[in-house]
Amino acid sequence: MKKNVIKTGLGLALAAFILGACGNSGETGGSTDEAKKDVALKVWVDPGSGDFYKKVIDEYKKDKGVDYKIEVVESDTGKAQEYVKKDPDAAADIFSMPHDQLGQLVEAGVVYENTKYADEVKKNNTELAVEGATYQDKLYGYPYGVESMMLYYDKSKLTAEDVATFEGIKAKEKIGLNFQEGGADYFAVPFFVSNGSKLYGENGEDPKGTTFNDAKGVNVLKWIAAQGKDPQVVQANADLMSQLEEGKIAALVSGPWGMESVQKILGDNMGIATYPTNDFGDGPVQMKAFLGVKLYSVNANTKHPLEAMEVANYLSGKTSQEKAFAEKKTTPSNLELQDSEAVKTDDLASTVVQMATADHSVLIPKIPEMVGFWPQALSVISDAYKGNIPEDQMEAKLTQLVEDTSTVTE
Repeated sequence: MKKNVIKTGLGLALAAFILGACGNSGETGGSTDEAKKDVALKVWVDPGSGDFYKKVIDEYKKDKGVDYKIEVVESDTGKAQEYVKKDPDAAADIFSMPHDQLGQLVEAGVVYENTKYADEVKKNNTELAVEGATYQDKLYGYPYGVESMMLYYDKSKLTAEDVATFEGIKAKEKIGLNFQEGGADYFAVPFFVSNGSKLYGENGEDPKGTTFNDAKGVNVLKWIAAQGKDPQVVQANADLMSQLEEGKIAALVSGPWGMESVQKILGDNMGIATYPTNDFGDGPVQMKAFLGVKLYSVNANTKHPLEAMEVANYLSGKTSQEKAFAEKKTTPSNLELQDSEAVKTDDLASTVVQMATADHSVLIPKIPEMVGFWPQALSVISDAYKGNIPEDQMEAKLTQLVEDTSTVTE
């Protein structure tokens, strides 16, 4: 079902008129009191966050004076696109999702456009978070958090000055990085963008816009191959923490999910920093990571779009984001919260906020072509690191990657 194919009929035409009248005014309007008696909504939330969001929903109902049923269910939100597309009618009215699935869901016609709170979302959240909630110039999502990888290091062995550059780290200690196993694509692909190549064009929505096979992209692949021969770079993935605990590495790259493990190993010696700068062969540049935006979206098949949009907006609003940061350590996308003392004085959150800027990260593209891009990029990166791609074949290998990932593959 394509996104532009919708049901016709007087009932839906009237509903469209009502929604249009609501516009982006920020009013709390919804169904009539009589109609609200039949309202019931279901919300899919991240695993482990059910109890938290049940409290948030209770507060929403109290604040808005509504008493209809809103069921909160934990779901594998990383598979939202799979679950929602499989049976939209059975899926939740509001669901959490990583932003890079948005394009697939919009193309499938199962996401309701944010027709009522777009102005509010754009005003209150960071530019990249809003971009993550947008597809083909239309806002569909409700951002409630941002997530990025960062650098962790042992402060007893490395200084803040050392970790400012990639060569500064290697000059003193070994660093654990993943270039050859699952996840190496997520880690290493942003380096091509760091060095000036494009991933699906300027805004990540042009299927023909990847330029990894240009001179700067070839230099990045050469650099990746060189890391495979560098004794200061240790291949580490599942064994990342054991390598750190055994003292085999003094720095590593991970996301917020890795902090607890690193802290258990390093204690007060744990340092957190943004990615360092590096020279891939064309002069020093800032190494970038992929940025993920956590979204709530509304099911296009919901019977109660006005109520669903209001709930999604509340779940992603400043009050809810503030509580999610305090209780769940979710780094907010809200501009005011990012500038708060609570976030600024939190080592992890403040680093994520710095990483979640255009200078330090690239938004994961949302277009459906990314589904086929991941495995092919992983293959190229891994083969280069292992020394399986001669330098005189690197441009051809990257050209093949660009061509093969310019269309949707199942």
